Amino acid sequence: MPLLVLDYSWTQTDSTLYISVPLKGTKAGKVDVISTDEYLKVHFPPYLFEAFFFEPVDDIRSAARIGNDCVVITLPKRTNKVWEHLMIPMDNKEKMKEIRQRALFKYHEKLSSDSIQKAMKIHAENKYALETVVKLEKQERDRIQKIKDAEQEKITAELAAWHFGQTEKVERDAQLKLGNSSAKSKKTQDELPPPRLSRNIQVSFTPRVFPTALRESRLPEEEEWLRKQAEAWEAVNVDVGELKDLKEEERNPDWLKDKGDKCFAAGDYRGAVNAYTLAIRLNRKMPALYSNRAACHLKLKNLHKAIEDSSQALDLLTPPVPANAAARVRAFVRRGSAFCQLQVYPEGLQDYQAALKIDPNNESLLVDTQRIKDIIQGSSKDMHVGDFK
Repeated sequence: MPLLVLDYSWTQTDSTLYISVPLKGTKAGKVDVISTDEYLKVHFPPYLFEAFFFEPVDDIRSAARIGNDCVVITLPKRTNKVWEHLMIPMDNKEKMKEIRQRALFKYHEKLSSDSIQKAMKIHAENKYALETVVKLEKQERDRIQKIKDAEQEKITAELAAWHFGQTEKVERDAQLKLGNSSAKSKKTQDELPPPRLSRNIQVSFTPRVFPTALRESRLPEEEEWLRKQAEAWEAVNVDVGELKDLKEEERNPDWLKDKGDKCFAAGDYRGAVNAYTLAIRLNRKMPALYSNRAACHLKLKNLHKAIEDSSQALDLLTPPVPANAAARVRAFVRRGSAFCQLQVYPEGLQDYQAALKIDPNNESLLVDTQRIKDIIQGSSKDMHVGDFK
């Protein structure tokens, strides 16, 4: 007989329901989740959690996130309002049994439908692949036939030209023999040819980037080097027309970063955003530019842009090494703060926990992480979005 999970937690908004179930040390691969519009089951042997919803939910748009020793289920409500309770009264066993059977029947029907659709998709893909192969083979046969026809025409033309040349050669030989016979009969004295005149020959060379002579064996390496140099130049330069009015130091990403830092310290967040944006256009490989611009967007309440810039900074801060640990902590905290201000607390909690793994002794991170957990569990009623900055 399974052990029922009673230490779950849930919270809600007018439109969405969040349920958090502790996994009690169970690995994510052993967790089974079944969800319908009126029933939820989370099974990880020997534990079982069941919920018979107080009102219907939209199971099509529901989602489950498994990790960090808990599973968080997000369930959009069909009707935008606050529920009085999470579940219906548990005293009617027959009704609960009927709801459970109806939910399992819907779940098996969905699995069967998905299997049929998957089989149909595979059949369509195989059919398309076969048709494509047949089409490509026909095109290849046509191409080979055209090559054969062109080669045959070429050989025929060359053979005709050879016959014509042989005829002309026979006629020239006959005329040459007749001329030699006439020359010998006249017995003319041979005269030495005059000396050749001296002349200068002008030689011009093809312009080259490299100082050495062109060699066919080194040509691929030289072209690859030139291509990489062009890509590196493009990575740190923008259109000259856009920068012609800037001073020399204003074209330096490091100078623009320092300017953005000074604007941020002075409270000029929009000016800081402009400085960081121009620096990013000059060099898109500096994670500090994205992370600092994310801090500006947090101040300006551009929360989605703050999430986007923080994510870009984390993508550039790879591989994770001690040298970039502090930068990764700042990026995780700024993205987590943006999620919390958008009231997407589960995602915000994940970012704060990721920052704690890097800096586990940070007292401020420990306090903020616990506050987010209290909000998700519904134990902190007086907290609001502005608490996370």
